[in-house]
Amino acid sequence: MIHAVRCNHSSFKTVEFRPGFNVVLADRTEDSGRRDSRNGLGKSTLIEIIHFCLGGTIPTAKGLGSRNIRGWAFSLELTLANQIVTVTRNTEDKSQVVIEGDTTNWPIQPKQQEGQKVLNLEDWKTVLGNLTFGLTIDNEAKKYRPTFRGLISYFIRRGRDAFSTPFEHYPKQTGWDKQVNNAFLLGLAWEDARDLQLLKDKEKLITDIKKLKKDTEAGVAIGVFGSLGELETLKVQIEAQLRERKETLNNFRVAPQYHQLEATVNRLTSEIHEATNKNIVEHKLLEFYQSSLESEDEPRPEDVVRIYENAGIELPRLVIRRLEEVEIFHRRLIENRREFLGSEIKRIRREVASRESFIEEKTGERAELLQVLKTHGALEEYTMLQEIYLSDVANLNGINKRIEELKQFEEEKSALKIEKEKLLQRARRDYGERNEQAERAINLFSTNSRFLYDVPGTLVIDVGNNGFSFRVDIKRDGSEGIDKMKIFCYDLMLAQLWSERKPSPRLLIHDSTIFDGVDERQVSLALQLADIESRRLGFQYICTLNSDMVPRSELPLDFNFDSFVRLRLTDESEGGGLLGISF
Repeated sequence: MIHAVRCNHSSFKTVEFRPGFNVVLADRTEDSGRRDSRNGLGKSTLIEIIHFCLGGTIPTAKGLGSRNIRGWAFSLELTLANQIVTVTRNTEDKSQVVIEGDTTNWPIQPKQQEGQKVLNLEDWKTVLGNLTFGLTIDNEAKKYRPTFRGLISYFIRRGRDAFSTPFEHYPKQTGWDKQVNNAFLLGLAWEDARDLQLLKDKEKLITDIKKLKKDTEAGVAIGVFGSLGELETLKVQIEAQLRERKETLNNFRVAPQYHQLEATVNRLTSEIHEATNKNIVEHKLLEFYQSSLESEDEPRPEDVVRIYENAGIELPRLVIRRLEEVEIFHRRLIENRREFLGSEIKRIRREVASRESFIEEKTGERAELLQVLKTHGALEEYTMLQEIYLSDVANLNGINKRIEELKQFEEEKSALKIEKEKLLQRARRDYGERNEQAERAINLFSTNSRFLYDVPGTLVIDVGNNGFSFRVDIKRDGSEGIDKMKIFCYDLMLAQLWSERKPSPRLLIHDSTIFDGVDERQVSLALQLADIESRRLGFQYICTLNSDMVPRSELPLDFNFDSFVRLRLTDESEGGGLLGISF
């Protein structure tokens, strides 16, 4: 329960609250123009200050985040552990809070610092969780658990986005957060929602790992995962490669002068090629010489005489005698040429035979060296083969490891299905055992909605494959106003439930946003219901309203609305707002 909100700046409008029904009213003066607005008077800022003192963050650079109020210290006087204490938090140093009052029964004691009792922000939220909702101290450190900040946001909704659905206090609130907090507030087994989310995390981990599968090739390091069949096939292929490469290594002999032998082989090959090429040329020349030798023919004098006779010319004896001399000369010339060709043919044949013998000798020598090189390698080659072999061994080990991991994941996946089914069975059983508490919440919501609309609304709680699911219905739904009243009925039901528990926040705060678009009759009934229930059950209800939103014509005569107004804000002057300044 909150008793007062104060500030260290004199311009701030201190507000003091009482048990039961309380109103902060934003009033518009008759002289204010069209441009004047009550939206900046501080109704929502008051709720931000309360959240700030209760460990909340400053969401934007506006409001409490403005430079104009840097260094302002806001104080909240409230009842905790049956003791009235005051907590102060400064916008300049938001990491700690200063406590005044008796903290004897607190689970974490403040530290003395410059004559003041101080708690760091995390410890302060832990204390609040324990003293208002009964959260254990170690619970604040656990994953997927209810927290003070998450729970109190259903009793003090913050900003317009908090009024979209009863089960969320901010947009896109995660599923587990909605389940855990609402289940806790309704008195259900919230641990089932937590355990289900932990199970979902395991399932997501398995799914994410399997999505990391990469394309692979035989002999190349594989990616994270393939299918089990693909990995088994790749394993067989690499094992076959390993056997072949191991046999090659076992039969490998390293030649001590491998590179020298290799150079000799290359030289012999070059010499053989050179001798072979020369023999080819010599064979062509030999064929030419033999052809020339066979075509040589000695001329006869009678052939020359016959040629002239056929031409009709009679040769004198002197000419005939000279032709005989020419014949003798020519014969000698041909004999000399035949002798030359014959000697050249013999020489070429000797050289060809010699080269053939050389080629045969060098070919044999090269063959021996090639055999050595074939069965013996260089040390570098052997090292390279070893590296390839060891790489394949590592690759195979990786595949074997991944096969085992995949088998394990498949087993875990099956085990998770079984575990999930058991968990859902437990959740349904737990819900059945706590059905009385669920029925209490359902009846309260139905009663609240009937008070507003003369028809009972329904609060539906289910336990399905995804855990808890919640929804509310009012038969006359369809307008924004009725959707807002669903939230009002739900929040009021939570305040009613928790007023019967110890410890309890014993508090419910609504911004004027919850009445936007709501019919005046329902606004009147909602205010009356909040007054009746807060007095009956002993909790505190605080709401902020604009003066033109007050349904005075619908309120009963015995409902003195103005008696509940604890602070009146006005646009009459710049100092009429909550902070007393404009910015």
